[in-house]
Amino acid sequence: MRTADRPAPLVARTDVPEPLRGRTSAQSRGRLATFVQRYGWRAYAIPILTLATIAVLVDLALTTPRVPTGTTGAASATTAARSTAPPVAEAAPPAPAEGDVDPTEPAPTVGVESYVEEGAGSLSVVDGSSGVYGAGPLNRFIVEVEDGIGVDGAGFAQAVEATLGDPRSWGNGGQRSFQRVGVAEAQAGAFDFKVSLVSPGSMERYCPGVGTGGYTSCRYGERAVINLARWATAVPDYEGDVATYRLYVVNHEVGHVFGNGHLDCPGAGQPAPVMQQQTLGLDGCQKNAWPYP
Repeated sequence: MRTADRPAPLVARTDVPEPLRGRTSAQSRGRLATFVQRYGWRAYAIPILTLATIAVLVDLALTTPRVPTGTTGAASATTAARSTAPPVAEAAPPAPAEGDVDPTEPAPTVGVESYVEEGAGSLSVVDGSSGVYGAGPLNRFIVEVEDGIGVDGAGFAQAVEATLGDPRSWGNGGQRSFQRVGVAEAQAGAFDFKVSLVSPGSMERYCPGVGTGGYTSCRYGERAVINLARWATAVPDYEGDVATYRLYVVNHEVGHVFGNGHLDCPGAGQPAPVMQQQTLGLDGCQKNAWPYP
């Protein structure tokens, strides 16, 4: 075969004819002009807003703190607990204490008995029970004596029983009846009030905030607290009549347990009300140990 008869090889043309290149550029510029003419200022605003949105999203992704895996549930539970936990109720305070006001200068004691200035601080219930004294609604009481004061608990309990069981006491006319109960009832809470004999040095433990000065007795809550010093020596205005003063101090402090407040001397020479602060003075009245003499 002759060379002259062979067809020339096919070669792709990379050049674009000049008329076509001009037409392509004109078409692109025409489309852009048409877009701008149609959308006006929005043709510029849309790209700018798009770029701004992308920038904000990138910034949030870089600055938002990451919560470690596994802590989300715990944090949510803590937040819920803080928002739903009920307020803690405070314990109700005891009933206001009552007692004779501490004298500015404690009067000298009288009587013949000695006493321990400060015992062990703990109280022991005198065991045993009594019959029912009087008629009317029953009031059961326990008797306590501070440990380490050298007092016969049974003798003190018997004196308290005899005082409250007397018809001149708070059961007068069938208003109340009384019964002393012992350790088992004390442990079960089966009683209405307590009568406790406490040394002067332990008075603030059992009458906190009253200001007895270790001299006077008091009532605190359901407890009538008898000061050992007063039980042993009475007070000057009783002139050594310790037996009568003991009747008075039991009736006076138990009277506070029943809600009775202090009274004044009604007049010179008259019997002092049992709720008068006879420990601090008679103010012209005559000593009296009974609510209903």
